Amino acid sequence: MEKRIELEKRGKKPGDIKELVLDNCRSTQIVGLTNEFSALESLSLINVGLTSLKGFPKLSSLKKLELSDNRISGGLNLLDSSPKLTHLNLSGNKIKDLDTLQPLKEFKNLRSLDLFNNEVTNMDNYREKVFNLIPSLRYLDGFDADDCEVDSEGDDDEVNGNEDGEGGGNEDDSEEVVSDEEDDDFLDDEPGLESVYKKSLGTVTKKIIWGKKRKKMMTKIMKKMNRKKRKRSLLSEERKENLRMQGRT
Repeated sequence: MEKRIELEKRGKKPGDIKELVLDNCRSTQIVGLTNEFSALESLSLINVGLTSLKGFPKLSSLKKLELSDNRISGGLNLLDSSPKLTHLNLSGNKIKDLDTLQPLKEFKNLRSLDLFNNEVTNMDNYREKVFNLIPSLRYLDGFDADDCEVDSEGDDDEVNGNEDGEGGGNEDDSEEVVSDEEDDDFLDDEPGLESVYKKSLGTVTKKIIWGKKRKKMMTKIMKKMNRKKRKRSLLSEERKENLRMQGRT
């Protein structure tokens, strides 16, 4: 796990990382993840092989935690250092009873919990008991307390740990569309700018033409080399045949 963490850091400082994906890195417990990841908001540890949450660091900014397809059977109290947690996925683990879930009632911001494919889901009145245990919970296994499935974009964002319902979008990243008329006005505003634009366009065109010519030249060279190769092969076969004939005489 430590090597995978180092790889996923991609040269960034731990305190600057907001999302970390460590899926399938194989480890029975958490190793190498430290309190230095103070800005981490989303952590994914799917199918790692975890049997325990021992070593889980203090991640005060963490909102979304993916722990599905592991072998966790308890120790959820070790998550209490992440009070901002809104989304917790524990599907496909070894949680057997309601007592194991008791620590989660202390999470005042927990909105979505997934326990699908855990033995605890076979308990009588399972959904009612879990909703009563965790007052802040809005969605359990993708459904609300009235058994209505998440269907709207806003609800889906909340289930996925995005409280703002913006789907991770950023208005600053949107591409500005400029019309042809605005483009013409821009060229007219600055004297000589149009000529510079045309000159640059001409340079690009020349590069494209040269690229095509170069491609044709390379094709001709390859054909010529192939012809020579075939000729050498034929001469070699002819030479071998002559040697065989001489041997017979």
